Amino acid sequence: MLQKAIEQHDDGDWEASQEAAKILETVRREVTPVRVGFAGVMILLLFGVIFSGWYYAVPRDDVTVETRYMQRSGHLLMAQIHNDGSRDITEVTLTISFETVDGIQLDSIQLNVDKISSHSTLAGDQLEMHVIGYSVWDEYVIHIQLKWKDFDGERQQQQWNHQVGHWSQEMFFDEADGKVWFIG
Repeated sequence: MLQKAIEQHDDGDWEASQEAAKILETVRREVTPVRVGFAGVMILLLFGVIFSGWYYAVPRDDVTVETRYMQRSGHLLMAQIHNDGSRDITEVTLTISFETVDGIQLDSIQLNVDKISSHSTLAGDQLEMHVIGYSVWDEYVIHIQLKWKDFDGERQQQQWNHQVGHWSQEMFFDEADGKVWFIG
């Protein structure tokens, strides 16, 4: 009786192992390296679509002012405005002042632009300032003010101050507070 029970149990295990072997063989035939690679490529494409949707389609502001200070036979300032947002910004005003640490303005530039397209940069001679006649051994302050209208037509404004004079070259990347349509 015990022998018969062991044989039935062995027969059940053997049948279960045969069934598992059949399932594994089916999976082995269906899941090939080519299919796994294709699935990986499809996942990468899906992530690419999601990223490009964020970068190009979702209305958002992403404005940065890049300023470079150098001591070259005086003080040289060069600036760029980057609109990395997915919508144009309008009525842009950038003012850069070069001041003493006491707040005395030595020179300034102001740029007024009707529109900066999305994913573009504005640079050039109108964003350069060469201040001559002041010691390169003193400390100074670069005051930057940026005003614009965002994609909702709301007025935005940011200001930054940078103390310079310790080094002969310095770079500043000032990122304005961004705005995404569904976040606020």
